[in-house]
Amino acid sequence: MICPKCGAEGAKRNGAGRGLCPVGGHTFIIRPDPGALQTIPDGYMAKGVSTLVGADGSIKAQWIKTTADMDRQREIFEAATEAMAAELPRVAPSKASGDYLAKLLTVYPIGDPHIGMYSWREETGDDWDLTIAEETHVRAMASLVESAPPSESALIVNLGDLFHYDSLEAKTPASGHMLDADGRYAKMVAVGVKTMRQCIESALAKHKRVHVINAPGNHDPTGALWLSIALANVYEREPRVTIDRNPSLYAYYRHGKVLLGVHHGHSCKADKLPGVMAADRAKDWGEAEYRYWLTGHIHHESRKEYAGVTVESFGTLAAKDAYATNGGWRSSRNMQAIVYHADMGECARAKVHAEMFRDQARAAA
Repeated sequence: MICPKCGAEGAKRNGAGRGLCPVGGHTFIIRPDPGALQTIPDGYMAKGVSTLVGADGSIKAQWIKTTADMDRQREIFEAATEAMAAELPRVAPSKASGDYLAKLLTVYPIGDPHIGMYSWREETGDDWDLTIAEETHVRAMASLVESAPPSESALIVNLGDLFHYDSLEAKTPASGHMLDADGRYAKMVAVGVKTMRQCIESALAKHKRVHVINAPGNHDPTGALWLSIALANVYEREPRVTIDRNPSLYAYYRHGKVLLGVHHGHSCKADKLPGVMAADRAKDWGEAEYRYWLTGHIHHESRKEYAGVTVESFGTLAAKDAYATNGGWRSSRNMQAIVYHADMGECARAKVHAEMFRDQARAAA
């Protein structure tokens, strides 16, 4: 190989896609043969080509600039979703048993799970990866279900950002902020679906009916949509489970005189949410006496009463990533279960902390 900087022969590849000149010590990028057909990875498209032409008119090097082909990536994700749903065994109907309390509704808000995020204890104070995320959320859900009353109805609310990122690249969809990720996208998807299914199965063991809402987050705006489609396919033969497939950023659930709103919290400020609920659900607003918004996004607990409705944000079980650690964000890591009475509103709640499951999660990892 010839060094393009000094013309010396004997330059060798150093294993990182670069050449090393044995004479002048120069390093240079090794470009593929310009005359050879270059392939672009599926899911990407060419947006420009730069060519270096020598004094004699010959092509010395060529750079192909690519960008994500969003239409093609959407096709890939949709195909993967349909394949995933088709391969998963459909859940057969199970008979409800036991004495249920018809007036009660138990809600399990899951705040910002960030499955697929990677955190290193030496840097952030705690470990977090796919295995720990699954183990922690499954154990937390099981513990809350065990302590919950046998309410006839249960509502599982994924408050958004179940998946840490939303494409083949580990970055936020809107800002392009690079993220610390564990594993490949397909592996993250498998763990996320498995975790939600186990949470549903835990609830089914205690409650007669289970409804599921997946709120789109700023980290997974499309992931939440296909997750609902996949779960709807899995539970299509189980009448005790219903999946909300509404693609809106706002979801609602009515239980007697209780009206619940669900929103991730990234696109609408808390003080605007009462007006959104009143406009979206005018009839329910008028008939309900107890109105609540359940949100996530900020990774810590916050509760404020406005005229006619209470807006609450919930914490997360996930550890901090490097970005949050360096930015000074600190909050308790927990998950809750809230019990609502159809005629009297909130009447009880339980809470578990991530530290309660730390040893088991680390052992599993």
